Amino acid sequence: MSAPIRVLLVDDHAVMRAGFRMILESAGDLAVVGEASNGREAVAAASDLRPDVICMDVQMPDMDGLEATRRIVADTDSDAAVVVVTTFDRDDYLFEALAAGASGFLLKNAGPEELVSAVRVAAAGDALLAPEVTRRVIARFAAAPPQNSTDLVAASPAGPGSPGASGASVEFRRSALADAAPGAGAAASGGAGAAPVPDLTEREAEVLRLVAQAMSNAEIAQRLFIGEATVKTHVSNVLQKLGARDRVAAVVYAHRHGLV
Repeated sequence: MSAPIRVLLVDDHAVMRAGFRMILESAGDLAVVGEASNGREAVAAASDLRPDVICMDVQMPDMDGLEATRRIVADTDSDAAVVVVTTFDRDDYLFEALAAGASGFLLKNAGPEELVSAVRVAAAGDALLAPEVTRRVIARFAAAPPQNSTDLVAASPAGPGSPGASGASVEFRRSALADAAPGAGAAASGGAGAAPVPDLTEREAEVLRLVAQAMSNAEIAQRLFIGEATVKTHVSNVLQKLGARDRVAAVVYAHRHGLV
């Protein structure tokens, strides 16, 4: 049997941590290796325990979850994926969390199976957003005109992961938009409209459409009757051709170009 996915729970409410622990450990393939009640404790626990996935609350004393996420993601010795789990369905939290490097954003009213799925997806190196959140991310980018291929500001003038970026206005990487394709910068900066769609193979385009429907690699593999490793290869190729940093950027690209 493979080793269980190691999870760190970060929430300032002990009852909430206890509930999450019960849900995750009942899954069988997940093990809660530690808990923290604020962002500062989370940063220290992430360094000491080396979890695979961190379930991170936002509003906490001492240090909030957004700053903790930035510090953990910026730690080159850490491979932990951060899934933000919050009560507050706020755009500023959503976009700051993603700009900080979070691999997912989930609301606390999600069902137990959604929490388990989010941890598994993040551990596999994928990104996951709640469906209502995905629509808002797409709407934000679809409404913003592309600038140019070098406009890659993620959170603040200092860049993603920089100390003190909390509270800064959030602007996502434009490479996720119409200028994501190779050679698209000239078209975007010249005001000629959306960039051309990269030369995806038929299978890659099919995988992109399913990614844009918020499907995980496992779900795509089941739909297409192929192995998960093959799906992962296709997704990697798609991201490379789009010039997109992650699946969220690919989803935005697909919707902006009418590929879904």
